[in-house]
Amino acid sequence: MKSTKNCRRRCGLARRTARERLQAFLAVFQKDDNVLIVINADPDALASALAVKRLLAYRVSGITIACPNEIRRLSNQTMVELLKIPIHRLQQVRQREFSKRVLIDSQPTHLPCFEKLSFNAVIDHHPVTEGWEADYIDIRPDYGATASMMVEYLRAAAIKPAVPLATALFYAIKIDTQNFEKKAALADAISFRYLFDRANKNLVRKIELSELRLSELNYFRTALSEMKVSKGRIYVHVGRVRNPDILVIIADFLNQVHLISWVLVSGIHGERLVVIFRCDGYKKNAGKLAHKIFGKVGSAGGHREMARAEVPLKNLEMTAEEFSTRKLMRLATKHI
Repeated sequence: MKSTKNCRRRCGLARRTARERLQAFLAVFQKDDNVLIVINADPDALASALAVKRLLAYRVSGITIACPNEIRRLSNQTMVELLKIPIHRLQQVRQREFSKRVLIDSQPTHLPCFEKLSFNAVIDHHPVTEGWEADYIDIRPDYGATASMMVEYLRAAAIKPAVPLATALFYAIKIDTQNFEKKAALADAISFRYLFDRANKNLVRKIELSELRLSELNYFRTALSEMKVSKGRIYVHVGRVRNPDILVIIADFLNQVHLISWVLVSGIHGERLVVIFRCDGYKKNAGKLAHKIFGKVGSAGGHREMARAEVPLKNLEMTAEEFSTRKLMRLATKHI
């Protein structure tokens, strides 16, 4: 019943104008609300959260942005520092102090910690998941970035983003559409063009150039020595990593190799197996493959070209030391 209601709400919202969406979103909040904006911190989520903060400014009592993950990827740290994005760890905020919660660039089923919270509003561009409810839902999987959606909200509210917000949104669209090399909607291009003259390109360049720490090169050494190539696919298990974002960097690097159709890179972070999927998206679907392999034992999903899975090691009935590149290959080849 809940999933049917969610579907109806999403379908109805899809037919609304930007102004109608804005009014429905703002109607969720009252002046005395203390709002918690929850994200899984990456460029799109950070920028979109900033946009929601701007939309709700002067309309509610207080606004806090929080994320469960430690921001360790250097480019993301640089983005937060240069654009002065105020963000807290979700584990350190007192949930009882907030009367409303908004989930941005994600859905409650994406992370176990999200499933423990109730949300009043969810805005996202990832494929739709079921089994959750919210007062306001806006999910548009055809969009390349949630930031593009947020530009529409800002324009509907007649808010011209200041340079830091415009720069964050511009960079987010650039990253999530991979400079429009990945599938994107016309709306992404319109939002990108709208931001073009408002964003600070020099700051964007500084963020883009902040990618790797010297110490992280060791992970590349491990990846190149451990990787297995079979039938145009690269598999590699890196072992324990301090930050799972390095797996994304390695996967994107290996995805540039000629005549490679699939890249699967895994590592252990804490007590969880993290697997990054990359493919060309042509007659392939990374999100579906991630869900087929790991959907029953952890959180898994994504887009046609890129996806991610996170699985508690206990669900795999093995220790971190027992997982290997060959184990990754065996799990994947059953479904590819």
